[in-house]
Order: sequence, then C-alpha cells, then structure tokens
Amino acid sequence: MRKGDISREAILKTLSEFDRLTRDAFLETYRYGKARDYLLVHEGREYDSKAVAGIAHKYDHGRPLTNDEFSGGRDHVVAWLKRAGFQVKVIRNPDRVRDELILACALVAENDWRGLDAKDQQVL
Repeated sequence: MRKGDISREAILKTLSEFDRLTRDAFLETYRYGKARDYLLVHEGREYDSKAVAGIAHKYDHGRPLTNDEFSGGRDHVVAWLKRAGFQVKVIRNPDRVRDELILACALVAENDWRGLDAKDQQVL
C-alpha cells in the first residue's frame, strides 16, 4: 500500500459513509479529529479532508490509515484529494492585519498581560 494512492471511487464511497454515519459518528468511529485547516468540498457539502483521505484507503487497500500515519496538510492530503479531482478549501483563521495585532497587544499589555474575554467591552 502506498500512502496517498487513493482513487476517486474510494473517496466517493467514503463520502457516502460519512453522510450515512454523520460527521461526529464518522470521526469517532475512525478516531479522527475535526479538520483544522482544510475541508474537502463536494456537491455543496464539506468534509474533514484528512479523515476522508485516511478512510478512503480502506476501500482501495483493505484498511484505513490511522490519524498518526500521515499528515493532513497541503503536501499530503490536499494533494491526494486534488489529484483525484476534488476541491479542497482552506479554513484557517485569516491573517490579522498589522493594526489589529498592535491593538490586541496593547490591550493585553494594559491588562497586565492577562487575556481578556472576547465579550469584554474593551475587546469589542
């Protein structure tokens, strides 16, 4: 078995299983966490990219990859899914502009270097 050697058909079977089980049950069944950086997008639905890629191996190679056997990043999962013709979207938090970072640091410094609740009036 070669990691990343997954077919479009195996990915589609995995998406079907994901839909049938629902997201939380799928992730729990295969012991994957929720996606932090990338989502596979198919027919208007979003899927946890690393979990889908790992489980697709089951359909092509007889067993799924475990979460710790590979990286969910751009050079592994994203490349594998794109190679099979799927769209992958980035979900990382957007980079903060310089002014926002300066204001946030100043606010924390004024608060004796303790974090503030997001609902605090000063933060708002």
